[in-house]
Amino acid sequence: MTAPSTPITDLIRLSGKTAIVTGGAMGIGYGICYRLAEAGANVVVADQNENEANVAAKRLADLGFSATAVRVDVAAEPDVERMVAGAVDTYGAVDILVNNAGIYPNILVMNMTAADFMHVVNVNLTGVFLCTKHVAQHMIQRGGGGRIINVTSIDALHPSSAGLAHYDASKHGPGASPRTSRWNWRHTASGSMRSPPVGSPLLASRPRKAVRRCRRASTWTTWCRHSPLGSP
Repeated sequence: MTAPSTPITDLIRLSGKTAIVTGGAMGIGYGICYRLAEAGANVVVADQNENEANVAAKRLADLGFSATAVRVDVAAEPDVERMVAGAVDTYGAVDILVNNAGIYPNILVMNMTAADFMHVVNVNLTGVFLCTKHVAQHMIQRGGGGRIINVTSIDALHPSSAGLAHYDASKHGPGASPRTSRWNWRHTASGSMRSPPVGSPLLASRPRKAVRRCRRASTWTTWCRHSPLGSP
C-alpha cells in the first residue's frame, strides 16, 4: 500500500510567491508544479509543448490553484526573456525558478552527430544558464531574493545506460553551476541556490561517502562559509 503524501502546507507555505517551472507540463515537472501550487504559489507552467502546458495549467486552475501557461524554448534567449517578463507582468515578481526542462534522446556515440549532441546540451545546460541569468537579474533588481532550483540526474554522477553521452555531459553542468553562479552575485542577492538531484540512489550511496570525504578536507569549512548551499 502506498503511504499517503504529506500535505504540502504542513511542510511549507508559499502564499503570495510566484514560481516558474520549466518543462512543467508533464512528468516530474507537473508534479513540481502541483506541489508548489498546493503550497499556495502562483505557478507558471513553462514548456515547449504549448498545448500540454495549457492543459496542465487548466488542470491546476480547475483544482482551485493559481496557474498560467507559457510556451518557451529554454535554449532561445528571446523566449526566456519573454517568459520572465510575462510572469512579472502577471504576478508582479518571480520568487522561485525550477530549471526542470530536459531531453534525453538515446543515441550511441558512434551514431551521434554534432547537431544531436548540441541539441541536448542547448536544452539541458544552456537553458539552465539562460533561465538562471534572467530570473537572477530580476531577483537582484527587485531586491527580494529568491530560490533557483536545478533538477539534475543520477547521470551527473555516473552513466545509467548506453546512448546518453550527450545527456550525461549536459547534466553535470546543472549540478555544478549553482556553486559558481552563486559567487557571481553573493554580495548583492539574498537568494540562495539549491541543486538537488532527483532520485534516492543519489542520497543513498556514493554522495554520502563523497560528503564524508569532503568534510574531512580543509576546504569544506571555507566552501560552506561562502555558499548558502550548506551541507548536501
